[in-house]
Amino acid sequence: MSAVSVLSPREILDQLVKFPTVSRDTNLPLVDWVQDYLAGQGIPSHRHDNDDGTKAALFAHVGPWEEGAVVLSGHTDVVPVDGQNWTSDPWTVTERDGRLYGRGTCDMKGFDALAIWALVEAHRRGIKRPLQIALSYDEEIGCTGAPPMIAAMQGVLPKGAAAIIGEPSLMKVINGHKGGTGFHVHVKGFEVHSSLLPYGVSAIMEAARLIGWANDRNAALQAAPRSAQALPFDPPFTTLHVGMIDGGTAHNITAADCRFALEMRVVPGEELEDHAQAFMAEVARLETAMQAVRPEAAIHLDRFFGVPALMPEPEGQAEALARRLTGDNAVGVVSYGTEAGQFQEAGYSAAICGPGDIAQAHQADEWLAVSEFQAGHRFMQRLLDELAQ
Repeated sequence: MSAVSVLSPREILDQLVKFPTVSRDTNLPLVDWVQDYLAGQGIPSHRHDNDDGTKAALFAHVGPWEEGAVVLSGHTDVVPVDGQNWTSDPWTVTERDGRLYGRGTCDMKGFDALAIWALVEAHRRGIKRPLQIALSYDEEIGCTGAPPMIAAMQGVLPKGAAAIIGEPSLMKVINGHKGGTGFHVHVKGFEVHSSLLPYGVSAIMEAARLIGWANDRNAALQAAPRSAQALPFDPPFTTLHVGMIDGGTAHNITAADCRFALEMRVVPGEELEDHAQAFMAEVARLETAMQAVRPEAAIHLDRFFGVPALMPEPEGQAEALARRLTGDNAVGVVSYGTEAGQFQEAGYSAAICGPGDIAQAHQADEWLAVSEFQAGHRFMQRLLDELAQ
């Protein structure tokens, strides 16, 4: 590729998938490639490194140097392929039967490729209203890379107005999602022989009390009246979930340690922090009871992600724009979290719209339908036409 070659969306996708940007590893080779490619097209870009310099976000602006840009936002990281039975190389785009196979084709390098193409085309054609791109890191481990990227953008680029986050939505407009947070929980008990149970503290049995509290809270939330903001969701209420637990030494010893992770998916209209604080209050209450038996006992919490809900914006610029470009007027919400809520929290109008089916994300032989990629391309072409007016 020469410095001035203009790549098609598919050629860009081929390049992006070649980089194994699993969240546990660096994404710098991909960011370097994108930055070099944009520079070859005469587009300056900016990067914001994480604290240890192993990862970076990238953002750029084309068109008039003024506020009000449309922002195309995607993440560069992907989930691992370890232990998955792939029938083709996950780091090479393989086309067969109308599908583009490869890790990240669906979630979400397909959209990233289209966004990069659109930015270059906008610069080449000239537009009357500005366009920006924002590529983050560490979305797959809790959307932790977007907030520092968004903050860094404020001091470098004119403030954008409408952010389209291209998570796979079958090119449908998603205007709401649940918020989320999670805690790594380490219950520290005190070992005694199980025949002396009252004189020790079983970390497993105390952890079970916290999990029981989560079950009771789930039951109460499910039984409570539904708010209008919650009704479109499936399920239409906040949920708490424990998916993994580990602890104990032997069946006849009170467990010294127990670890589990608790996640919360909170419907719009409810405060994420209210649920988090309720859990922390229960932890404090239980820890006090444990320490009354053995002062050495404790419960340690490590909060490992926090994603605000995306609130529907019936009059918002992003939703209106996505509806004009797709013709989709239905109400769409999802129960998982995305970086859209973080853009909205930072003062952007935000909506989700991207190619692909979320059901294909994270799977072995992850794929993006060619028809979806083409639909995303048409979306970008319509966007460029609108920005040229």
